Amino acid sequence: MQHADAEREQALIEIIETNGRDPTRLLQVLWRAQDIYDWISPQVFAIVGREMSIPPARIEAVAEFYSFLYTQPRGQYRILFADNITDRMAGSIALFDHMAKRLKLKPGQISDDGQVSIDLTSCTGMCDQGPAILVNNRAITRMTPRRVDEICNLVKSAVPLADWPAEYFKVDNNIRRADMLLGSTWVPGDALRAAIGRGPQGMLAELKRANLRGRGGAGFTTGVKWEACRNAPGDKRYIVCNADEGEPGTFKDRVLLQSFAGRVFEGMTLAAYTVGASKGFVYLRAEYRYLLDALQAQLAQMRDQNLLGDEICGVPGFSFDIDIHLGAGAYVCGEESALIESLEGKPGRPRIRPPFPVTSGYDGKPTVVNNVETLCKTLEIAINGGAWYEGQGTKQSTGTKIISVAGDCERPGLYEYPFGVRVAQVLEDCGARNPIAVQVSGASGICLSEREFGRRIAFEDVPSAGAFMIFGKTRDMFEVARNFAHFFAHESCGFCTPCRVGTALVANLMDKIAAGRGTQYEMNEILRLHQVMRTSSHCGLGQTACNAIFDTVQKFRPSYERRLKAVDFEPAFDLDAALAKTRELTGRDDAAAHLGVEA
Repeated sequence: MQHADAEREQALIEIIETNGRDPTRLLQVLWRAQDIYDWISPQVFAIVGREMSIPPARIEAVAEFYSFLYTQPRGQYRILFADNITDRMAGSIALFDHMAKRLKLKPGQISDDGQVSIDLTSCTGMCDQGPAILVNNRAITRMTPRRVDEICNLVKSAVPLADWPAEYFKVDNNIRRADMLLGSTWVPGDALRAAIGRGPQGMLAELKRANLRGRGGAGFTTGVKWEACRNAPGDKRYIVCNADEGEPGTFKDRVLLQSFAGRVFEGMTLAAYTVGASKGFVYLRAEYRYLLDALQAQLAQMRDQNLLGDEICGVPGFSFDIDIHLGAGAYVCGEESALIESLEGKPGRPRIRPPFPVTSGYDGKPTVVNNVETLCKTLEIAINGGAWYEGQGTKQSTGTKIISVAGDCERPGLYEYPFGVRVAQVLEDCGARNPIAVQVSGASGICLSEREFGRRIAFEDVPSAGAFMIFGKTRDMFEVARNFAHFFAHESCGFCTPCRVGTALVANLMDKIAAGRGTQYEMNEILRLHQVMRTSSHCGLGQTACNAIFDTVQKFRPSYERRLKAVDFEPAFDLDAALAKTRELTGRDDAAAHLGVEA
C-alpha cells in the first residue's frame, strides 16, 4: 500500500513539474491528480499545496467549484446521465431509474464496495444522439434498456473502461445541411497566407467590411473586438478560443472540433497575426475531453507545417502557439471573463466589467476571446474578402449560421444556413411533425410558438448561439421550463445574491406548482423574480435564467394554470403530513394527533 502511495505521489509531482509549478495551471493539475487518485483526496491537497506553493484554501475553492472535480470518493466508475430536456424527451430518466435499480443505488450514492456511483449531470453536448451518459467523462450515446443492462454487467465484472465495446463511444457528426463552412474544402495555410498578404490592418479592414459578428450568441462585431485588442497598450496579447459550449441543446462546436479542428486553430493563428498575439488557449469543455488527444495531434501537425511555432509561414517575428486547457463542468465558464478566471487556475466566476478582456484579459493583458464557429468564419473572409462575405445572409447578419437541431424531429443534427432562414424552413428540413414550440439559443434563449415560425434566424430578429430544440404537440411546456429552472439553479456560480438565491427560489416555486400546490401567488412571484434577476444579476446567467419561464407563461399559459389551486396561497410544506411517520410509530391516529383538527 505504501509503495502504491509513493508511486502515485511521484506521478503527481511529475505532472506538477510538467506544468511548471505554475499556479495558473492548478485546474489542469487537479484534473490529472484526479486521474491518478480517482478523487481530489487529502493527499492531493497536501502534495499540490506543498509542490506548487498554493494555500490550501485556494486549492479547496477550485476543487469545490467545478462539478467534475470530486473531493469525496465517487467510485471506480462514475456514471452521469445527461439531464438536458431533449435527453429526457428521449427517455433518459426511465433509463436512469433502470440502472439505479440494477445497481441498487440512489442518485449520488456510491456502492458499498466503492465500485460505482450514478447521478445526473447537465447537457453533455450529445443532444442529436441521446440519451447520453458520461462514464468517467467518456461519452456514451444512444442509450437503450439493453445497453444499460450491458453496462451494468461490465461494471459488476469490473471490466476496465478501455476494454468496453468501441461502438459505445461512437459519436457521429450528423451534418444534415452544409453551406459555406461545413461544405467547403480546407487547404491548410491558405487563409493565413492570404491574411499575411493583406497585412494586419488590411485584414482588420476586411473583417469590418464583412461585418462578421460573434457566433456565441452576443453577436459582437469581430473586427471591432480585434482592433480594440490590437490598439490596447502593452506588448503582450493573447487569443482564446471559447470551446466551452454548455448551453443546453448546442453541439455545433463538438462537430467543428471533431472534424474541422484545423480551421479552428488556423483561425486562432490568423487572429494572432492580426492583433499581434504570441500565445493562444483553447478552453475545452470537460464533456469533450474525448477529443483532447486528436486535438493535440492536430496541433503537432500544424507545427510541422510551419502554421504554428516560430516564424510562421516564414514571416520574421511572427511566433504563435496554442495550449489546450480542460474545463471541469461549469456552465458559467462560457462567459468570457469567467473563462479567463478559470484559465488562470481560479474558480470560474465572472469579473466586474469594465475593464473588458480586449484591454485587460488573461494575466491582465489584452485578450481576444472568440467562439469556435467565429474563428472558422474568419478563414472565409481572409480568402474571399469582406465584400464577398457581406453579400451572404442579411445586411445586419452576414454569412451563414450553424444550427444544432434536436428534439421532436426525424433528422436531428447540424444544419448550416445563410442568416435570414425562416424557422419554418428549418422545421421542414429536419422532419419536424406538428411542432408546437421551438426553443432557440438554449435555456437562456427565446421560446417560439407556432404563430412565430415565420420569423427568421438573424441578429435583427431571432438571434441564436446555435441551439434549436423542437417540441411536438405531446410535450408539456411547463415541464420544459421547469427543467431549465433547475439547470440554472444548479449552474449558478453563487457570486451574486440575485442569481444565487433567485434561481433556487424559482426552481422551488416551479416544483411547488408541479406538485399541485401552486396558486396565482407563485405565478406572480416567479415573474417578479424574473424582473429582479434580469436587472440586478452580475452576469448573463442570472439575467437570462427566467427567459424560458417568462416566454412559456405568455405563450403556453394553460400548461401552468391547470396545475394551480383556486386558493390565493398554500404553504409548500405540509406539517401535518410530515408528522405521519410519528403517528405511525406511536400508534396514534386520533383527532388530537392531527394539526388543525379539534379534539
